[in-house]
Amino acid sequence: MGKKKYYVIWQGHKTGVFTSWKICKKLISDFKGAQYKSFVSKTEAEKAFEGKYFDYVGKDTKKVVLSAEELKKIGKPVYPSISVDAACAGNPGIMEYRGVDSKSKKQYFIQGPYKKGTNNIGEFLALVHGLGFLKIQKSNVPIYSDSRIAMSWVQKKQCRTNLPITQENKALFDLIKRAEAWLRNNTYSTTILKWETKAWGEIPADFGRK
Repeated sequence: MGKKKYYVIWQGHKTGVFTSWKICKKLISDFKGAQYKSFVSKTEAEKAFEGKYFDYVGKDTKKVVLSAEELKKIGKPVYPSISVDAACAGNPGIMEYRGVDSKSKKQYFIQGPYKKGTNNIGEFLALVHGLGFLKIQKSNVPIYSDSRIAMSWVQKKQCRTNLPITQENKALFDLIKRAEAWLRNNTYSTTILKWETKAWGEIPADFGRK
């Protein structure tokens, strides 16, 4: 038998902390922009409910402790560099992305909000925007992303989302086409690196609003 979970619903047909996925699913079904997440303890769930969805979405609430050997193997972030990240309220939902200096967290660009987007699309667009930004700046500093999916899409020069095009997100898909065209028509020397969240914490461009 699996471990008991607690489900927090910040936005749904009913909000609160629930002990059944069946109930949770019913309360978020057909609710536009539903906000919810599971937790492993009641205390953790109740604390989360008092906070904001953006403080928890996409994050592992279990703190990972790495050994000294693992930390040594991973090393430290490269500076100077820039970091990119995206946030999405719902899936699909309101999406935005940005790029910052990895050390100072100075914001270099921010885009959105866009309707009916996904986090993966935002991560992809953030990376392409960052590559274009660095090329214009004639900078060879690396760019960090915490999304392996977005990194693979950039490598393939294609946003491989399954999200359907609607009237609400048509502008977003126009932006995706522009990003894909940029990747096909441009070369760049920028190194794309994976941000090691378990060792370094949240990526500097994170939208956690903590």
